[in-house]
Amino acid sequence: MADVRPFRALRPACGQEQAIAALPYDVMDKEEARAEITRRHLSFLRITRSEAELADNIDPHDSSVYQAARATLCRYIEDGLLLQDPEPYFYIYRQKMDTHEQIGLVAVSSVEEYRAGKIKKHELTRPDKEDDRVRHIRQTAAQTGPVFLSYKQSPQINRLITGIMTKTQPSCDFIAADGIAHTLYVVRETADIAALSAAFAQVDCLYIADGHHRSAAALRTADLARSNNPAHSGEESYNYFLTVIFPDNMLKILDYNRAVSDLNGLSAQAFLAKISESFVVEKLPDISKPMKRHEFSLYLADGWYRLTAKQGSFQEDNPTGRLDVNILQNNLLYPVLGIKEPRTDTRIQFIGGIRGLEELARLVDSGKAAAAFALYPTSMEELMTIADAGEIMPPKSTWFEPKLRDAMTVHLIEDKFLGN
Repeated sequence: MADVRPFRALRPACGQEQAIAALPYDVMDKEEARAEITRRHLSFLRITRSEAELADNIDPHDSSVYQAARATLCRYIEDGLLLQDPEPYFYIYRQKMDTHEQIGLVAVSSVEEYRAGKIKKHELTRPDKEDDRVRHIRQTAAQTGPVFLSYKQSPQINRLITGIMTKTQPSCDFIAADGIAHTLYVVRETADIAALSAAFAQVDCLYIADGHHRSAAALRTADLARSNNPAHSGEESYNYFLTVIFPDNMLKILDYNRAVSDLNGLSAQAFLAKISESFVVEKLPDISKPMKRHEFSLYLADGWYRLTAKQGSFQEDNPTGRLDVNILQNNLLYPVLGIKEPRTDTRIQFIGGIRGLEELARLVDSGKAAAAFALYPTSMEELMTIADAGEIMPPKSTWFEPKLRDAMTVHLIEDKFLGN
């Protein structure tokens, strides 16, 4: 069963949603966050990327950064920009991007189910990024951004959510600057809350689509709070973390592409000859996306190429080995370019498919990269198969769009147990 619960969300005051809601902290750098705060002075990035308002010489993990986040969050609450609901509710979050629509339930999920593997992960986390989120949660006493979860779609849950939306007026409905529409419904009726709880209790497991570091940080924070609470009961708010839960058939995964700074001492001709050992290499007349699994697009200074993985370069019967991100890593990035650990190697950067293939060409044409690779998107079926097997995907395997907005709902936790 999936233990998901209603909660008293902290939300933007009516009419302030569009001004406050912000993209997740980890999809932009400091300068992009600073520009966004300048454009929208109430942006929630002032809390999730508080270093953007501090001097450039301050380390982004300095204690002053987390203190600034807390001070701004408190000020937003004091000024009535953010208000906490009086009772625990569920929330329904609908997003529309062009013709794509996804509808999820906003709830808090159990850290114990995450610990037990009932909330399944597919990526490893980095300790430094976990530490950052733990410090942010402890200092603000809040989970400011949701974890993006999925489940194998249920007709019963679909009917319940559709019925609630039909009879409920949205609490907010706006189109962000990027053209994505965001609508939030508050589920207030006791019968509806009970029905949703019961329906999710029939869901065998949940899958992390995005938010592995937030999930791990929530568990670490809960363990810390538990150690500081001699009367721990398991019902405290720190035992649950903020999530938005979508059916798998509604999710849209884009390509997650790569660019490398150099060809590891090889000329372009020698590089192409080397990779032809594992790939069929074809020169393309123009820009072209990969059209199927095991096909890649490569951009060099002289234009676009199609790479097709040869038989024998991967294990089709291995759910992890047959992933395109692994095929590229194991047959090209590591053996040819010497990129052994893509999570930490500074010679590689990752580009979300939302930026388009033109961004890959721009990086190479500008001299910021020597080569760029476009991949065919990983599927939800692949993600769930790997998670079910207890295996791990390579880093940066999936790019979900549209991105959830921070501040649509915030989960407050007990400050007194956080050891501040």
